[in-house]
Amino acid sequence: GDIQGQTRQHARLLNLLGVKQLIIGVNKMDSDTAGYKEGRYNEIRDEMVSMLIKVGWKKEFVEQNVPIIPISGWLGDNLLKKSEKMSWWKGVDLKTVSGKSLHIETLQDALNLFAELPSRVNDAAMRLPVSGIYKIKG
Repeated sequence: GDIQGQTRQHARLLNLLGVKQLIIGVNKMDSDTAGYKEGRYNEIRDEMVSMLIKVGWKKEFVEQNVPIIPISGWLGDNLLKKSEKMSWWKGVDLKTVSGKSLHIETLQDALNLFAELPSRVNDAAMRLPVSGIYKIKG
């Protein structure tokens, strides 16, 4: 499949901004085109890996630290529990940014077990972006 420009642009921006963790969901596995097929998932997964490397992510990081999970957001497949419609999906073994080894099967696993809170400086000044200023009379 052809990855749209916005996906590529977001991947590049995340890398440039210094994001250290990614979780990728291959959505719409329930569609007529994908049909819950392993071949279609593999095609999209391989294209995503290639694209991430091309926009600047390190190959080793993408291969060892990025879960790419086949999901159906609409029907809930592999969101909270492993889908019976994708018996070929056995999950993926990865390392977290802190080096912990994990087996991930669902998006919930990735969010609850894989994603780690980044370290924060709690005594530093708070900073936040301002995207607009509005004068509202009243």
